[in-house]
Amino acid sequence: MPVVGLLMVAAVIDWRSRRIPNWLTFTLVLSGIAQSWMPQALCSPGNSILGLLAGFVLTFMLYALGAVGGGDVKLLAGIGAWFGPQAAVAVFAVEAIVGMVMALTQAASQGKTGLLLKNSALVAVNLAHVGDVGLEHVKQTGQACRSIDRPLPYAVPVLIAVMILLMSGMGSG
Repeated sequence: MPVVGLLMVAAVIDWRSRRIPNWLTFTLVLSGIAQSWMPQALCSPGNSILGLLAGFVLTFMLYALGAVGGGDVKLLAGIGAWFGPQAAVAVFAVEAIVGMVMALTQAASQGKTGLLLKNSALVAVNLAHVGDVGLEHVKQTGQACRSIDRPLPYAVPVLIAVMILLMSGMGSG
């Protein structure tokens, strides 16, 4: 399936450079919309557009906080364009769990698990009080509380999540 191939390329590039190139994310988005018009489409054109919007909105909130980059936003939007809004939400949820496991593993290998948990609690408290402290303060706190040496390659947990969900039947009907 072309979407899996594009995600594999994205995961390799993101793993190496911690960036996802525009040519790849735009190819994912455009091919997702195009396939929705085909006889064997994974979702209808309307659901493709709704999925694109769902993937964009879910990750744009994280982008606004500085937690993910622009390529990450476009990547999940592309997943939504291929599979629709429900799948975009499912991939977002599963990749969050996979990403958490990756972050915990990385922190443990660096001897920073305690720091990661403390910083995560601090960011969570700031998010809970965003109305009082403001979005910019939350973003600055998140940037100051980096607990691991390198940011996680977002495309890797997204690829894993898509593979898990495809094996469980996503996109088969």
